[in-house]
Amino acid sequence: MNTADVWRLVEQARRELDDAGARADEVARRVVELLAQRRPAEIVAFEQPLWDLLAESYRADLWAAAYVINGGASDDGFDYFRGWLIAQGRTVFHQALADPDSLAGHPVVVRAAAAGEDLWCEDILGVAWDAHLAATGEEPPADAFTVRYPRLDPGWDFDFDDEAEMRRRLPRLTTLYHQPEEA
Repeated sequence: MNTADVWRLVEQARRELDDAGARADEVARRVVELLAQRRPAEIVAFEQPLWDLLAESYRADLWAAAYVINGGASDDGFDYFRGWLIAQGRTVFHQALADPDSLAGHPVVVRAAAAGEDLWCEDILGVAWDAHLAATGEEPPADAFTVRYPRLDPGWDFDFDDEAEMRRRLPRLTTLYHQPEEA
């Protein structure tokens, strides 16, 4: 398995759930159902490319975007945000990596901002585990994957509560989530 296989399963789940209206937790549940239909070895092999995507998205600029969108982002909160991002599909994922501020134009983000909802999906992180358990009644092997996170960009090492700096770096997201500063 590779990341293309992860994306194929996520996209299939989204299509089957009416793509635009699919919630991230629903996508995760459908991925589990689809993955559980595969051989146990394939299920186990799914975990590494999933965590490779999580490592690829472990970036300070994306963490800042998660911080704005969710009103904060702990280590776990950032993991769950990236789970949500994966559940949105390959296109949204790669757009966000290229420009985290582009998330301000994503309809789900716009709706969440208006409703005061956080965007996260812890369930994505456990889809291989849940599918393996559903298919075999057993936990997957403990050594099914490894993850090595890259070093975070030191250029983004500042207090994410510094609204002026966040407004400079993520202007669209900051505007969506905060009232403009008064002059």
